[in-house]
Amino acid sequence: MKSLIMSGIIIAAAAFFCGILTYIEIPLLKKLKAGQAIREEGPQAHLAKAGTPTMGGLAMIVTVIVFGVVLMIRDQQTVPTVLVILFCTVVYAGIGFYDDFLKVVKHQNEGLTSKQKALLQVAVGLVLSLYRYFADNRMVYIPFVRRAVDFGIFIIPFTIFVFVAMTNAVNLTDGLDGLASSVTLNASLSLGLLTLIGIRHTIPENDYTYGYTGNQGSAAIAFVLCGCCIGFLVFNHHPAKIFMGDTGSLALGACLSAIAMTSSFDFMLPIIGIVYVCEALSVIIQVYVFKTQNGRRFFRMAPIHHHFELGGWSEVKIDTVFALITLAAGVLCYWLFNL
Repeated sequence: MKSLIMSGIIIAAAAFFCGILTYIEIPLLKKLKAGQAIREEGPQAHLAKAGTPTMGGLAMIVTVIVFGVVLMIRDQQTVPTVLVILFCTVVYAGIGFYDDFLKVVKHQNEGLTSKQKALLQVAVGLVLSLYRYFADNRMVYIPFVRRAVDFGIFIIPFTIFVFVAMTNAVNLTDGLDGLASSVTLNASLSLGLLTLIGIRHTIPENDYTYGYTGNQGSAAIAFVLCGCCIGFLVFNHHPAKIFMGDTGSLALGACLSAIAMTSSFDFMLPIIGIVYVCEALSVIIQVYVFKTQNGRRFFRMAPIHHHFELGGWSEVKIDTVFALITLAAGVLCYWLFNL
């Protein structure tokens, strides 16, 4: 009960802090003329959003950093875990910020190339994987079979693959007012609660205890991320007064993925983040069908949130349904962990 109360306090404090920062940064971004550019090939209804301030994810990143530093000062045992989570978040935010800045402020289409982005993302994933390997955090919890398996040296390529895949999937979800923030709100809340349970949970089958102190840092940052999404969503819900941009969406994906992996919940992440997975798969399917079927399209438009939008769903309806799916997936993960 005490842990739940503290978690609620962290969420509320982070939401308030991020909300204040977002409120402050909206007029500043307007002065910088950091307005969102809308793709012509996107839904025509989105053209009215042109000029809405973007790069709002900076408020969330600053909040995560500030609360992360406070956490490390209060509990030095969490320092290694929190540091690696912050490292992943900040570097990914930098990748997104560089692109956003050149496109929005400098009005240049040239940003990082796809190869440069991929190399940077893999490099971050490598740092995270090496941390797991040398910190003796090579266990991965396997749902359904209720076992944690030691991946040994294979934790390195496995971590890199899952990290890069999931971070990009989260980035694809940021396409509607409030979508990425509302989905990530539920995903981070579920992951934080799951990690709290895991801190003192023992797996009888292989006598593996999730009680290493790093989980405390992972859980706390998950709740901070949840609070960030709440504070930002106040201004990001439809009709949005600000967008997070790649600065925010890439950072969200990196932070969420790093939290899951430092908690050994790699396989839980795609379940909790089923919406992210569907968004990424819809793009893959769309591209494959388009290239192999003479320009035919499988979806009305990809990612899949645009498919529903063009089918007549409002942005609010899509946000609500996708957020509820994420919440249900979190409940499923809780059930899988406590079978």
